[in-house]
Amino acid sequence: MKAAARHAVIVLAGILIGSVLPVAIAPGKASALPAGLPELPNLGEAMQRDNRTGLALSGFDPVAYFLNDAAVPGSADYELIHDGAVWRFASAANRDAFREAPEVYTPRFGGFDASGVADGRAVDADPHRFAVIGAKLYFFRNDENRRRFLAEAALRAKAQQRWPAIATSIAR
Repeated sequence: MKAAARHAVIVLAGILIGSVLPVAIAPGKASALPAGLPELPNLGEAMQRDNRTGLALSGFDPVAYFLNDAAVPGSADYELIHDGAVWRFASAANRDAFREAPEVYTPRFGGFDASGVADGRAVDADPHRFAVIGAKLYFFRNDENRRRFLAEAALRAKAQQRWPAIATSIAR
C-alpha cells in the first residue's frame, strides 16, 4: 500500500476508534499517529483481547480482581491503552493504580487459560473464571481447568516455562 493511502487508512481508523472509544494514552507511550488520535491496538501483541474493539479482558477491570476478588466490568469513562490493548476500569483510582504498576495487575500468560498454557496451547479464557495466586492474576477457560491449576502446583512452573514459546507463536 502506498504511504499516502496507508496514512489515510490509519487516520480514518483512528478517527473511528476515537469517536467510539475515548481513551487516554498511557504516559511514556508516544504515538506515531497525528496528535489527538489514540494508538491503534497492535494485532501482534500476545495479550488476549477482542480483535474488533481492542478491549483486554472483555472490558473487565484488572485491578478489581485483586481488590474485590470478583470480575467487575470496567467503564468507558475510565480506560487507557497499554501494550496495544484498551483496558477499562471501574474507577479512576483503579485506572491510576494500573497505570502506575501494570506489571502487578496484568494477568499472567496474556490472559489466556493458564492450564492451556501449561499444556502448551494458547486457549481463550473466561474473565469470570480466575484466581489470584501469590499476587498474580490467572484466567481459565472453565472451572475444571481452574481446579486443576490450583490443585497441581507443578502446572504453574510448566506454564511459566512454556509461555515464552507460546507468546512468540501468537505474535507471528
